[in-house]
Amino acid sequence: MKMVFLPIGIAAGLAAGQLSKKPFAAIWGVFDDEEAPRPKHRQISIVKLVPALAVEGAIFRTVRGLADHGTRRGFAKVTGSWPGEEAPEPE
Repeated sequence: MKMVFLPIGIAAGLAAGQLSKKPFAAIWGVFDDEEAPRPKHRQISIVKLVPALAVEGAIFRTVRGLADHGTRRGFAKVTGSWPGEEAPEPE
């Protein structure tokens, strides 16, 4: 069942990436009137780049995690099989 879920999970991850762009732009707008700096920009301040990347990463990871879990729950409802591990491994 994991192989059946793989393309669904990839599609959900790509969609989550696109969905996370708007919240990031809105949150960055609170910090600065300019577009968020990107590593590809030549003339950027590292002082602005680091928080921009941290905020963008946190938002992306949250949206992607929620999308992944929701997709797995939907898959399990349809197929009756959970495509992943049942619980975290004990340390």
